[in-house]
Amino acid sequence: MATLYERFLLPKLLKCACSAPPILKQREKVVPKAEGRVLELGIGMGLNLPLYDVGKVESVTGVDPAPELRRIAEAAPRDPRLAVRVENGTAEALPFDDASFDCIVCTFTLCSVQTPAKALSEARRVLKPGGRFLYCEHGLSPDEDVAKWQRRIEPVWKRLCGGCHLTRPVTRAVEQAGFRVERSDAMYLPRAPRFAGWSEWGEASGN
Repeated sequence: MATLYERFLLPKLLKCACSAPPILKQREKVVPKAEGRVLELGIGMGLNLPLYDVGKVESVTGVDPAPELRRIAEAAPRDPRLAVRVENGTAEALPFDDASFDCIVCTFTLCSVQTPAKALSEARRVLKPGGRFLYCEHGLSPDEDVAKWQRRIEPVWKRLCGGCHLTRPVTRAVEQAGFRVERSDAMYLPRAPRFAGWSEWGEASGN
């Protein structure tokens, strides 16, 4: 059962952090590229919904295990022409048939799932042949001095930030899951502490 902190304070903290201008700019780099039937892993508060191109997207299905966040996502602003469905579920056990989606969007989600490798395996399973996996995440810095601080801070960070990890690799994990990464970029986010600011984003295919 969710604690009072998880039910009332954590969503406010996440909204403030995840909708900050540098984070929003990262989302804008990948979400508008989505096409067809889209699955969004960890839809959270629905912060990506205003960014979808309704001229290219047939529908968006979002999954999230937190009822507090799903309620916010269902009421989140979006183009009224965008067909959206928000479902209870985890990225590690998606309630969908194989090859169900043309595109999967994963933004600032792999840091908090229980098992990233399983989540990415499930994403490959439900992605159609030739489909696209669009990702934008924060994670393990390539700079050892920064990575040392990430490891020191992570235990407390996880407790305060809903299970968010600082030391998970991003593009490497996508590749290890069997996706073919076709484009990737990385940077430290401006105005963010370096221990939490390393971001990687890109496009991949499952076949």
